[in-house]
Amino acid sequence: MISVLVVEDEEITAEANRLYVERVPGFRVAGVARTGAEALRFLRRQPVDLILLDLYLPDMHGLEVCRALRAAGILSDVIAVTSARDLSMVRSAVSVGVAQYLLKPFTFASLLEKLTHYARFRSSIESSGEASGQGEVDRALAALRGPAGNPLPKGMTPVTLDAVLAELRKAPDGVSAQAVGKAIGISRVTARRYLEHLTGSGVACRVPQYGGVGRPELLYRIT
Repeated sequence: MISVLVVEDEEITAEANRLYVERVPGFRVAGVARTGAEALRFLRRQPVDLILLDLYLPDMHGLEVCRALRAAGILSDVIAVTSARDLSMVRSAVSVGVAQYLLKPFTFASLLEKLTHYARFRSSIESSGEASGQGEVDRALAALRGPAGNPLPKGMTPVTLDAVLAELRKAPDGVSAQAVGKAIGISRVTARRYLEHLTGSGVACRVPQYGGVGRPELLYRIT
């Protein structure tokens, strides 16, 4: 079982991330920290395999947390979670040992993909001894990075998916495809396609709303 520390200062997001991780077979959440200092205290007492680390914490930057971890000899792997799209930030994250980089807002499917690749990487390097050659090392690193390319169905974009997901988060009781489309400037049919994709990925679910005569209106909400 791969142990995970979730480091996130926003309470609702921290709980959502915790629930996401707990839904992935083979992973368990060892704890949740709301600040960099709290994360460091936790890890000195109880090291974990993996840290899901928000970079913008109230007391210090996530990369400072990484540097402090390495200085203390704590070798937990890190998946950085942030809304920052600055490539220089990505370069800095890699330089302090961040294994993967996940942009906010993300779906359960996106996190599932990252954790699945990480689990494959862990499995490929768990055996003792030396690698048989360059090919074995390359395969281990390839398992961590995962396949290149856009995992979304043809015709869908990450930007629109993020916008749809943001509308879902605003409506915990559910929202219709028509309302989502109107809010972000796409057709009801297109909005429904994205909502159905999120439903199929386990991020959202359908909620029939019964009111007047006829078929109930179909709403979608975050699971």
